[in-house]
Amino acid sequence: MSTVPVQAYLALALILFCIGLYGALTKRNTVIVLISIELMLNAVNINLVSFSKFGITPSITGQIFTLFVIAVAAAEVAVGIAILISLYRNKKSVNIDEMDAMKH
Repeated sequence: MSTVPVQAYLALALILFCIGLYGALTKRNTVIVLISIELMLNAVNINLVSFSKFGITPSITGQIFTLFVIAVAAAEVAVGIAILISLYRNKKSVNIDEMDAMKH
């Protein structure tokens, strides 16, 4: 049985993180920015699980941290979508450039 080396997991996580960072920094749509942040968090989860499996002393610690990151990401999405819906109701747009003032 062949195993996938840790470098492959790290390369995948690097690619996903770079795609998420690019999307978060360059896109103007708030939904795309939220998706990009989630992509970056999933890249971190891949790193945590791969280091948990292939580390000096393999343990379940990285997988437990991954569960906490997933829980925080779910809360972040819930709050982000609630804020986005509220802003859309007031501004009628999801463009980040139009959301620079507290009052409408």
